[in-house]
This record gives sequence, structure tokens and C-alpha cells, in this order.
Amino acid sequence: MSGTEQTSTEQGGGTEQGPRPTRLTGAAAVAGIEGLGLVAGGVYMLVRSLADGGDLTSGLTLAVTLVALGLIPLAAARGLWLRRSWSRGPAVITQILALPIAWQMLQSNGVIPAGIVLAALAVTGLVLLVNPATTEALGIRRPGQEA
Repeated sequence: MSGTEQTSTEQGGGTEQGPRPTRLTGAAAVAGIEGLGLVAGGVYMLVRSLADGGDLTSGLTLAVTLVALGLIPLAAARGLWLRRSWSRGPAVITQILALPIAWQMLQSNGVIPAGIVLAALAVTGLVLLVNPATTEALGIRRPGQEA
């Protein structure tokens, strides 16, 4: 079979049959929101470092890092939307990494509301990603489940 003749499942995708479960749509939305937040933060840091005239090297490094990190959940969100089974891993890792960041934000004055939002998104994302309806829609089998 050539690369253009492969089915969605052979390309690491889930089942394309039936409507997309609401939980899968929600998980894709959560990952997308987190990715857009990281990209927006990176753009903000870039503009701020250019406008302040401070240490341009560290500002640019942080901006590029945030944008690059934002691409991971955005790719996962697209994969979840398209029912690609590979996308669940990066999405789960993003949610797990967001939890300690949210905790640190909750400990800092001035960013507590953002910490609350991030914590709520991370917990919601994890719950949606481990839900059996999401797992089934992505074509991921549970241990002991027949093919």
C-alpha cells in the first residue's frame, strides 16, 4: 500500500465513524486554548522586550520558547479534532505539566486568577482525555481489550 492509500487508522488515527464525542471536542478545545495562551504569551514577551529596551536576548529567548511550547498543545488539539490517536499523549503531558505551573501561579501575588484558570483547564483536560468515550473515539484500546 502506498502512503496515499493508507487509511486513517494506519496513519495513527482513530475511527472516523459516527459523530465526534463531545468530550473529545472539549479536550481539543482545552488543548487549543492552552496552546493559544502560550503563543500569545510569547508574542507579548517579544513585544514587551522590544518596547522596554531591556535585555533583548533573554526576552527573545523566552518569547521563542513560549511560542515553541505553544505549538505542542496546538498540534495535539488539531490531532484530537481529527481523531488521531497519537495526539492524546502530548495532550495528557501538557495537562500534567500545567498543574505545577498553575500551583506556582497560585502561590504568586498578581497571577492568582490566571493560576485558577490554568488549573481548571488542566484538570478538565485530563478528565476529558482519560474518559472512555475519548479513548474509544481515538481508537485506543484499553489493556486486555481485544482488537
